[in-house]
Amino acid sequence: MADNPSLFVLLLAGGQSRRMGGGDKNLMMLAGKPLLSHVMDRALPSGVPAMINANGDPARFSGFGLPVVADVVDGFAGPLAGILTGLETAAQDYPQASHVISLATDAPFLPVDLADRLMTAIAGGADMAQARSHGRRHPVFAIWPVSTAAALRAALVDEGIRKIDDFTSRYNCAIVDFDGDPDPFTNLNTPADLATAETLLGG
Repeated sequence: MADNPSLFVLLLAGGQSRRMGGGDKNLMMLAGKPLLSHVMDRALPSGVPAMINANGDPARFSGFGLPVVADVVDGFAGPLAGILTGLETAAQDYPQASHVISLATDAPFLPVDLADRLMTAIAGGADMAQARSHGRRHPVFAIWPVSTAAALRAALVDEGIRKIDDFTSRYNCAIVDFDGDPDPFTNLNTPADLATAETLLGG
């Protein structure tokens, strides 16, 4: 593994947001800016190329200055389709990238050293790595080698695999522990969650 892998960041902006009343919860305003902006400001390393994975009209994300790419496979609900999209986009459009970091876009308290610590796990010999906080793993906050794109496509299309853990169990997947209060991987699912986060951020 590369000691300092070239990165590409995948912002997973899918999901139905039913408990928020529908629509894109990552575009909801929190402390004066969209939730997605909080994620980008905290966890998007400076100078690293990134993309937004979202289906539907890409124009709704036009204010973020990033390419918006729909799922490369049809009919697969869940984050693995988005992760495959990120890996294949990196392979095609960013050939210098050896690894993709995936981020959900509804978590405004992410650790600012998330990317650095995931990269350290790769440098230590892991095939891939994912975050854990307070004993709970967060498989969508992870680093993936671009070289696994073909294997992931086969797992999705040929085997029907949907769970991230069913795929990562085939590899040496490191777990990187984080702590903090609030939990740095707290995601906002309901209007009450949004109100609580507003208070925590001083909005």
